[in-house]
Amino acid sequence: MLTDKVALVTGSTSGIGLGIARALAAEGASIMLNGFGDAALIDKLREELKARHHAADMAKPAEVRRLVEETVAQLGSVDILVNNAGIQHVAPVEEFPDERWDAVVAINLSASFHAIKAALPNMRRRGWGRIINIASAHGLVASAQKAAYVAAKHGLIGLTKVVALETAASGVTCNAICPGWVLTPLVQKQIDDLARREKLSGDEAKRRLLAEKQPSGEFATPTEIGALAVFLCSDAAAQIRGASLSIDGGWTAQ
Repeated sequence: MLTDKVALVTGSTSGIGLGIARALAAEGASIMLNGFGDAALIDKLREELKARHHAADMAKPAEVRRLVEETVAQLGSVDILVNNAGIQHVAPVEEFPDERWDAVVAINLSASFHAIKAALPNMRRRGWGRIINIASAHGLVASAQKAAYVAAKHGLIGLTKVVALETAASGVTCNAICPGWVLTPLVQKQIDDLARREKLSGDEAKRRLLAEKQPSGEFATPTEIGALAVFLCSDAAAQIRGASLSIDGGWTAQ
């Protein structure tokens, strides 16, 4: 379905981003991976997906712009932009370090703005594009001690709606996917922190984390999120614009 399309997926060397990159590649898209990690692992992923890789730091606007420019230079276009890169920090508001607030907002929100701004003119010229912002259940509801993440993800949904309106009469769409708990390295760190803080086993920490928020009692998977991203790139999704699509085991239905 996506042969001759080029997909740039930020934060795609692991977790949700890698799941999306794999799903898009399976449909024939050429992939630009982005992210940090073990060089040998990244080389293996490049070979697996026949992909390119660029280690842009998404906290730096100039590097975000360069990532988009290099994707166009190497692969010819950016037809699909998936803004997935994200980080987390947990602390009460009055104890939240200023530098962690700035970093979380920069990577989870501002990077998406800079990437969209850089990629959109090319999409408009080509008359087709798909922008998919990976938000979160925390873009729709809040949790204590996650001020920066919740604020950034709420902002990302707002950005999604604005871009959708500004592209509404074009062949470009912009939507957000809002996962709940997905077992990624980011979430595993939260499980480990909970286990250490409460002196729990890893399995008990997972169960408690899911029970608190996700009624299904099961993690969503990167594969499921990748399948949703593929659907949003299809002709069937052409009139899905500015939507926030939950894949959260019932979290935000409560």
